[in-house]
Amino acid sequence: MIRVWRVAVREYLENTKTKGFWIGIIMFPAMLLIFSQVPQFLEEKATPTRHFVVVDRSEEFGTFVTQAVDAQNRKKELEGLVKFMRKQRPEEAPPVDAKALFEQIDQQMEIMGASPLDTGGMSGGDLLKQDFGAMFPDEVYDDEKTFDFTKKALLAALPEGSPEFEPPRPRFVEVGLPEGVSLDMSDAEIEEKLRPYLTGDEDLVLGEDREELFALIIIPADIEESRRGLRYWSKTLTDTDLDSATRRHIAAEIRKREYTRRGVKPEVVAEVEAITVGSVALNPKKALGEEKVSIVDTIRQWAPSAFVYLLWISIVTTAQMLLNNMIEEKSNRVVEVLLSSVTPGELLRGKLFGIAMLGLTMISAWLLSLILILQWKAGPQAEWAVSAIKVVVTPEMLIPFIVYFVLGYLIYAAIFASIGSVCNTIKDSQNFMGPVMMVLMVPMVTMIFIPRDPNGTLATILSWIPLYTPFVMMNRVAGDPPMFDVIGTMVLLLVSVVIMLWASGRIFRVGMLRTGQPPKILELIRWVTKPA
Repeated sequence: MIRVWRVAVREYLENTKTKGFWIGIIMFPAMLLIFSQVPQFLEEKATPTRHFVVVDRSEEFGTFVTQAVDAQNRKKELEGLVKFMRKQRPEEAPPVDAKALFEQIDQQMEIMGASPLDTGGMSGGDLLKQDFGAMFPDEVYDDEKTFDFTKKALLAALPEGSPEFEPPRPRFVEVGLPEGVSLDMSDAEIEEKLRPYLTGDEDLVLGEDREELFALIIIPADIEESRRGLRYWSKTLTDTDLDSATRRHIAAEIRKREYTRRGVKPEVVAEVEAITVGSVALNPKKALGEEKVSIVDTIRQWAPSAFVYLLWISIVTTAQMLLNNMIEEKSNRVVEVLLSSVTPGELLRGKLFGIAMLGLTMISAWLLSLILILQWKAGPQAEWAVSAIKVVVTPEMLIPFIVYFVLGYLIYAAIFASIGSVCNTIKDSQNFMGPVMMVLMVPMVTMIFIPRDPNGTLATILSWIPLYTPFVMMNRVAGDPPMFDVIGTMVLLLVSVVIMLWASGRIFRVGMLRTGQPPKILELIRWVTKPA
């Protein structure tokens, strides 16, 4: 056993000295930071102001395009103000009386005939943890007076000594027709004249600045009667916010006029349409009086999927390390020196244990970085982060993950070790790796579907296939699978690990000192079944 331990320690230390190991350690937290911070940074700093031109043939609906743009810009400003407000109020600072603040805004909205804030009956302290933007109805952004009151109320709630709030750049800005283009031209002539501006071949001259024309909107003269659509020109097909907001505001005005013509008060329609039916999610498995589903319950239901992905990445990474090391040592004839000191079985077990320790080290570093990043992101603005930590750092999640990692690793490591022992180069191993990777893709494809039906037919069948058992059972943890499935699949997995390690040892013993072309599948079967 001491020689197995020495091989394991050597394998561990040799791999921790490689650049690939440290890149793997650093990449996970780096990707977490990138995915959490970069979209917000790009939204705030890298999204340009879009300039557009409106040709209003109706001579009245153009104002609703302006209203749509103003609503978009006000929403962006209010979201920026809410983020600014949270930055000025760290966790240790006395919380603002959010409930009183929202009551003030609600009173103003009632005066303006707008819908009340959707606070869900939460207390003032909990309100600051929510997404303010989701609580504000569209009337906050559509009505300038309501928006101004809301903005002033939020600014007044800032702590004394806070820096001045700088509104973000507007999302859209309407500009006039460029020189040489007038409304006296036909639609076709205007479109032809503006085509170079829309394609970026020419720039708009706005004072001392030159800007690209983002979109051209032409409103037909008979849009109310014919309901003929707008002519919307833009080369950027992925950014449809301006088009959607414009159509929504014009359609709302046409409906309002149609209600009036038919003798229906638009206010009555708006009041009826504002009626909603909520729901309270309850879990019958929870204790009496605690049946309400919380954010922790929701995270717990989906957290296993994240663990499955982490399990998949770690197993593939560590098993690939084992494969590469074995092929390298075989091609460099290092394995011959090692086999002069230890038996093939001891060498194999030592390598498996060494790489397993390496994988656990990598996973521990990933989980630690995940917890630290979640704690850093946690605060009044991120209740989900606090809840995620509560779910992740629990024996119910960590213990099954470690158990399934070790057993899953041993199964796949035995397969990769067998491949590495019979191949002389990485190129030779590709013929064997293809089928293995196809098998490994099944857990990734089913990763999202199993939590939706953790005890369904698909999940149950895959649980009893040893190559999939670690992934599927990890994914079923939150669904309280039957005890028969838990114990039965665990026994099956343990038996499968023993068989795979035994078969891998038989192949390893012959393959490590073999040269020439890799053996065929039938030859490998003969190695396994041949009496010792």
